[in-house]
Amino acid sequence: MASSEPLASLTVAGLLDAVAARTPAPGGGAVAAIAVALSAGLAEMAARFAPGEEAAAGRAAELRAQAPRLADEDAAAYARFLRDRDPGPIAAVPLRVAELAAETAELAARLAVEGNPNLRGDAATGASLAAAAAASSALLVRINLAQSPDDPRVARAAELAGAAAAAAARALG
Repeated sequence: MASSEPLASLTVAGLLDAVAARTPAPGGGAVAAIAVALSAGLAEMAARFAPGEEAAAGRAAELRAQAPRLADEDAAAYARFLRDRDPGPIAAVPLRVAELAAETAELAARLAVEGNPNLRGDAATGASLAAAAAASSALLVRINLAQSPDDPRVARAAELAGAAAAAAARALG
């Protein structure tokens, strides 16, 4: 990435340009993290329209705030990897993204099923988008740890992606 500006501070057009640029980052990990932030935003909106879901709205807001930081951490971890060739950090960040994505998918799915029916589509979209981010993150963990396929982070990321996919399936009914 040409700028040290946080990805979340870019305009949508600027973010899309940064992703499309001929640079090594931001890439798939950062995009997955941004997708989690968007998913959490949809869950937060759905919770705000559902009576008694203040705690869910608060948790979704926390997830929405955490995910963009991981987008920037992913880009920084990749830059360190290019310098040091240590895959540990570039596996740690997508694993954390997968964790946030699975939690977001579960929260959004619950809101799709139990929340305000007028926001079901928004919550289900959030769950589906979070599931895609979890699957992408699990793939990145597996790729980043290709030399260590028995590393427990590979199985944990796959487990999180499976949980997120199950949540999205419930949301889509």
